[in-house]
Amino acid sequence: MTPIDVLREQVAVACRVIALEGYVDLTLGHVSGREPGSRTIWIKRKGVALDEVEPSDVIALDLDDPGAFASPDYHLESVMHAEVYRARDDVNSVIHGHPMYGTALGATDASLQLLTHDAVLFTDGLGLYDEGPALVTEASQGRAVAAALGSRRACLLRNHGVVIAAEDVRWAVLTAVTLERAVRFQAICASLGTGRPIPADSAEILRPQKYQDRFLDEYWAAWVRRVERTRVPLRTVG
Repeated sequence: MTPIDVLREQVAVACRVIALEGYVDLTLGHVSGREPGSRTIWIKRKGVALDEVEPSDVIALDLDDPGAFASPDYHLESVMHAEVYRARDDVNSVIHGHPMYGTALGATDASLQLLTHDAVLFTDGLGLYDEGPALVTEASQGRAVAAALGSRRACLLRNHGVVIAAEDVRWAVLTAVTLERAVRFQAICASLGTGRPIPADSAEILRPQKYQDRFLDEYWAAWVRRVERTRVPLRTVG
C-alpha cells in the first residue's frame, strides 16, 4: 500500500471508531487527514454514514483549488477542514461531528471541568465558535472556526457540534473519543453531586503521563479490532 492508501484507510477506520463512540448522525460528520506539509487532504465523501465508510469513500480535496467545494462529492462544511489546515501547519487530521454530549455542552454556558483523566487532555481548554448555529459553508466562517480553535485540540460550535484538530488521524480519534467521554462523565457527576475538579497543576503533570505517542500504536490496534468485530472488515484501497 502507498502512503496515500494507508492514510485513506486510517480515515475510514477513524470514521467507524467515532461512530461507535457516539458521533453517528445520519450521513453527517466527517474526518480528514493529510500527509505533513501536503496541500491535498483526504476527506470522507458526502452521502455515507460514519459507520459505513470504506477507504474508497475517502476522496482528495485540493486546498489550493477555490472551486473544489462546488463538487457535490464534498460535505457542505468541508471548508471548515480546509481553513483549519490553512491556519495550522501542525494539524494533519480534522474531525467535525455532532456527538450528543459534546454538542450538549456547546449548547450551554458550562465549560469542561477537569474531573477525570479524560479531561486532562484539554488542560488548555476548549475553543468556542459562538457566531450562530448556521452551517459553516463559507471560507470566512471556516476562518472564524479556525480562529476560535486557536492552538487547541478541540472547539465547541455553539448549538452545533465539535471540531477536533490533531497531529495525525490517530491523535484526532483519541481526542474525539476522549472529549466525548470527558463531557459524559461531567454530566454523570452533575447528577450525583458537586464535582471536584483535579487541580490545574496536577492535571498538567498527569497529561504527559497519560497521553503519549508510544501508546497510540496499541490504542489504534484495539480500535481496528473493535471495528472488525462490529462490522465486515475494511476493504483495503486498490
